[in-house]
Parts: sequence; C-alpha cells; structure tokens
Amino acid sequence: MKKISCLIFSISIFSIALTSAQTKKPSKTQPKAFPAEVARPKLVVGLVVDQMRWDYLYRYYNRYSNGGFKRLINEGFSVENTFIPYTPTYTACGHTCIYTGSVPAIHGIIGNDWYDPETKKGVYCTEDSTVSTVGSTPSSEGNMSPKNMLTTTITDELRLATNFKGKVIGISLKDRGSILPAGHAANAAYWYQGSTGNWITSTYYMKEVPTWIADYNKLKLANKFYAKNWETLYPMNTYVNSTADEKAYEGKASTFPHQLNQNIDKNFDAIRSTPYGNTITLDLAKLAILSEDLGQDNITDFLAVSCSSTDYVGHAYGPNSVEAEDTYLRLDKDFEEFFNYLDKKVGKGNYTVFLTADHGAAHVPGFMQENKMPSGVVSDRDIANKLNAYLNDKFKVNNVVLRSMNNQIIFDHDKTNKGDVSFDVIKAASVEFLKRLDGFQNAVDIAKISQSTIQEIQKKMITNGYNARRSGDIYYVLAPNWFNGSSTGTTHGNWNPYDSHIPLVFMGWGIKAGASNTTHYMTDIAPTLAALLHIQMPNGNVGEPITEITNK
Repeated sequence: MKKISCLIFSISIFSIALTSAQTKKPSKTQPKAFPAEVARPKLVVGLVVDQMRWDYLYRYYNRYSNGGFKRLINEGFSVENTFIPYTPTYTACGHTCIYTGSVPAIHGIIGNDWYDPETKKGVYCTEDSTVSTVGSTPSSEGNMSPKNMLTTTITDELRLATNFKGKVIGISLKDRGSILPAGHAANAAYWYQGSTGNWITSTYYMKEVPTWIADYNKLKLANKFYAKNWETLYPMNTYVNSTADEKAYEGKASTFPHQLNQNIDKNFDAIRSTPYGNTITLDLAKLAILSEDLGQDNITDFLAVSCSSTDYVGHAYGPNSVEAEDTYLRLDKDFEEFFNYLDKKVGKGNYTVFLTADHGAAHVPGFMQENKMPSGVVSDRDIANKLNAYLNDKFKVNNVVLRSMNNQIIFDHDKTNKGDVSFDVIKAASVEFLKRLDGFQNAVDIAKISQSTIQEIQKKMITNGYNARRSGDIYYVLAPNWFNGSSTGTTHGNWNPYDSHIPLVFMGWGIKAGASNTTHYMTDIAPTLAALLHIQMPNGNVGEPITEITNK
C-alpha cells in the first residue's frame, strides 16, 4: 500500500520556500531552497477526444456549459497552435505520439494497420497472438497488447519513477485508444467488446478482471441507452452550426431521431456510433477512480481515457452534421459531470487534466462540392490496380505492387529484385504515374526524399512517419480535401491542417489560466508532463516541454 502523506503541507512548504527565495537576496554560497518533498499532483488524467478538430473548441463554444469545455478553456491553459508533426494522421499513431513524445519513425506505430515487409503479413497495431481475452468469451478482440510499440510512454516513466507504486489505467472503447496510452507497464487497460457489450482486457495485464469490472459488465448499460433512442439534446432549429439534418453525403440513417431500441440485446457494437459511447466510457473512468483509489494518496496515479464515439460519429456523418454537433454538446455535459466528480473525489487543485485529440478530420467531399469548394476521394484498391496495370504494360512485370495503404505504395521486393528492370527505375516510373492521377498532388520515393522538391513541411512529416522496417516505398500526397475513402461521411490521415491541427488544453494542479498561439507539436505533450511531474521523459521522445503553461 502507498504511504499517505499531506499534499497540502508539502505545497505550503514549497510556497514558503519560493517566497523566501524571492524576498532574500541569496549569497553566492547559499544553496537554492527546495521543498522537503517533490510536489506532484495526486492524479493525472489524459483525455483524448478521437477526431476532435481544433476548431470544435470554439465552433460550439456558445452552446457549451460552463463546466465542460468552457471550464477547460477558462480555467486552464489552451495551447492553440498545436500540430501533429508526422503523416499519416491516424488513431493509433496519434495516441502513441501523445504519450511517447515520439513519432512513428521511432515508436513504430505507423498506422492502425500496416503491411510488414519482413513477415509479409498485415499487422494490426495492438495485435498479439500470445495473449488472450480476459473478462468475456475468448475472441480476437481480446488478443491485444502494446508489444508493437517500440518505446516507453509517459505512463511507463511514471511507473518507473514511483518504483511501480503509482497506478496507471487506460480506458477506451477502442483497444488502441486504451492500450497504447497506458503503455507497457500499466496496471490495466480496458476496452469495449462490441460482440458482447463487455469491457475486456487481456492476459498481458491480468488473469481475471476485478470485481468492479465484472459487475459493471453485468449491467449491459448499452441497452439502457438504446431504450432512449438518440434524439437531439435541444430543439432541431437551434443547430445553426450544422447542415440540414438529412444529407445524401452523410450516409444511411442520417435523420433524427435515430432509432436505437432495435439494438437491445442484439447489437452492442452500435453504441460506438452514438454519443452514449462516450458516456459509458467516462462512467467507467469514474468507477475506476473509485474502485482503484486513484488519486487518494501522495503517489501520483495516471488515468488515460480516450473518447472514441466522436470518431465513429464523424466518420459516419461528417464535421458539419447535426449528429456531430449534438455529440459534442452531449460530451460537454459528460465532461462537466466528470470534472465535478474529480473535484469531489480527488479534490480540486489535486489533479492535472489535459485534453487533446489524436487527429482531426476533413470536410465531407459532398459538402465541399455543394459549397463550390474542391474535394474528392480516391480508393486504395483502385490506386494499386491502376499502378500495377501501368507497370505491367511498361516493364512486363507481374503485379509488383502489393498494396496501397497509409498513403504509401508497397512493392513486392522479391519480384522487384529479380526482374530485368531495376527497382529504382520502377519506383521512378511509379512516382511520375501517380502524380498524374486525379486528386494527387505529389509523390516521392521515400528513400530519396532528401533529393525531392516536395514542400519542406510535407517532407518533414513524411520523414517523421517513415519507419525503415515497417513502412512502404513510395509516399503520395493528395490534393487538399481529397482523401482515401467513400463518398459518404469523412475520414483523416493527411498532412493538412484540418487533420493535423489539434486542441491541447491543460487544467488543474500546476497549470495557470491562459492561452498561447506559439506553435507546438503533439510530441511536446509527454515532455511537458515529464517536466511537470519531475520525471524522465519517454525514451524515444523528440518533443520539448511547453513552458508557458505552468505557474512556476
């Protein structure tokens, strides 16, 4: 058990030391005064809102309550100009970057999925065949761990710094949103099993789930929310920041009210694409604080929470939908309840919380075209087929392109190394062909990127996203607001600001109120937390502390 000590006393000593140091001119031999103990918050809470564009902080600001997003902005410090420094901008990469302070070139999580040239197999970011499901019926949904992540996280470093006494727990509907932030040494990571409606983990962490998880699973709370259906929180005519409710480019079932009651006891996975998925995630987070005594002593704990329903709703309906606006208005109320719970259980001023996103999202092409702005979609399968046909015709090679994914072309090296035409010639021809395709702005041989005339910001982001042992051979850049996907809903993954400009707000212990438009990066979050906690930064860190946020 952790030793209980008085945080208020240590903070008082710290304040006295600072006051003394400011009022007395130190002699050359006088040592600097430090507190008797290193002051730290009792709990750090990381909130990642999946697919939250930066502008959502202000697009719906007038509709937010005073206790949710507005509280963060007004009581906390908003780092307004925070960007993702790599591409492609996907969920797994983002969660990993936030917590490692590193980029895919180093931490190895280059996408949600990738093709491994060494094993010649597809890889899912958190897959692990050596572990199995805990907390429910066995399924591939539970065969997950952080083993594919090559570096430590800030949560790992907290475990190391406290000699593994500080607890770390990750919670998210998505396995990757829970596992990667929690790190290698976490006490637990829990994610949602859509086939059963249970919150599960794997044998990587434990042999059986604690009683509080098992009891929570018995409630099948998805059914409770399905019974409510999904109606707008406020009258439909007040959603002035959205398009009309029914739009063809939003996909099927895009009209309110959304009938959910047919899912009761049948389709537990459907909760993901409603705002209620965020509600049950934050409910579980509160239960974790209560059941695991997080933030109840002087050894800092860390709770990493990812709200994933915003991503599912965004993909289905797009950033300008009534569904997206209603989801954020409901999430705002969920955050208000969550912050009030932290105030009550941990104590206001005893915890530090930060909110950010793993990526943003593009506008739906149909919406852009409706408003006379350029946009479009491409297809990975179509790209690979067209390029193979071109290379087969030009060089008489047999389907040397294995696949197009993550904005990369992956070649079959067994074929390219044995043919009559050199691989360099094949790549050069491929680059020129790709540049001529509709929606393509540029393409580059990654091995020769330093010699290319591609824009410096794109060159840097591509380089940061390239892992020599896991990435493809050619990277292509799509025109603004073109993406790889379908004509309904939206997605993300590109270098552009709508995908890479993310919110970042700190609030609570050690944080002053304010804002800054100085440019910072997602990689700066972990070293900022390391500096705040006086612990080592993660071992692949490339970011720098954001010094503007502190009271010191």
